[in-house]
Amino acid sequence: MTARRRVGRWATTGTVVVAVGVAATAATGFDLTAKHSSTARTGGTLPAATAKVTRQTLVDTRSVDGTLGHGDAVTVNNRLAGTLTSLAAVDSTVGRGKPLYRVDTAPVILLYGTLPAYRPLLDGVSGPDVRQFEKNLWALGYHGFTVDDDYTSATAAAVQKWQLKLGLTETGTVELGRVVYSPAAVRVNELKAAVGDVAAPGQPILTWTARERLATTQLDVSDEALARTGTKARVDLPDGTTAAGTVQSSHAVVIPASGNDPATTKIQATVAIPDQKALAQFDQASVTVDFVASQRKNVLSVPVAALLALAGGGYGVQVVENGTTRIIPVETGLFADTLVEVSGTGLTAGMSVGVPS
Repeated sequence: MTARRRVGRWATTGTVVVAVGVAATAATGFDLTAKHSSTARTGGTLPAATAKVTRQTLVDTRSVDGTLGHGDAVTVNNRLAGTLTSLAAVDSTVGRGKPLYRVDTAPVILLYGTLPAYRPLLDGVSGPDVRQFEKNLWALGYHGFTVDDDYTSATAAAVQKWQLKLGLTETGTVELGRVVYSPAAVRVNELKAAVGDVAAPGQPILTWTARERLATTQLDVSDEALARTGTKARVDLPDGTTAAGTVQSSHAVVIPASGNDPATTKIQATVAIPDQKALAQFDQASVTVDFVASQRKNVLSVPVAALLALAGGGYGVQVVENGTTRIIPVETGLFADTLVEVSGTGLTAGMSVGVPS
């Protein structure tokens, strides 16, 4: 996917009267300073159209092609021995405390967390995996113990009640492979095994994805700062509508060599979209993701077309007041789509400036 520079596609805060005509670059503006100083008036020589100087926030964005889907699939490998007796259905949602599959009719349960299960949990063990499990046990309504790093006899007693509810042998010990962790509820994406198969340790059983739809895109490594976790983004959908998003995660990926193209490293960013209703008609689709490249708050701005290239260098704007005009030299800042940040002595919000028709 290739990033393409889009100079400030986003709308900015405040009300903007857009100039009539095509936006001109500073290099192609009008050269008026040979005739008029910054305070000279031109009498009846008025521009064909005007726009207002506004004070607002300007946002410059970087737009990147992406895809809408459920994100990368995660494979669940079995840790128990026996026979597969049931599997969660493809496209179904599995939440905390619910079974992903069953081995010899005993359920393998989904719990929430980021640390994978790596050992049995029993009275006397301590560690962050204990705390993670106890948080889930408490959330499922089993109490009588302290949520901490220590697996005590009180924890074991609560586990026995949980095991009774699940139809498991009430040992008070959580065997390795009985629980699987994910950060949140999951969507079953694909089955890697079938009911009746021998369930061997290490065998792939199924894959899951995020339940919500996400936008996934790849940026150049030089643009890594645009995709920091928590950064705001916007997703442009195929029907012309947009959805607000936030970068959920980003990491480096290697794109294998293909033909004469060498292998390259990209930054893959996943953008969460809170308003899932906005995506109702899309399951998978091509989208454009807009990342904020720069932002300037509370600045004066005019349409880019209002800039004039001054004969002595620099830029100016033609201010229209009381039927006359004058040129005010300006310093330019951020360019954002059809707008540009400007500052200059005597320039204030609400002034009218000339723009080409």
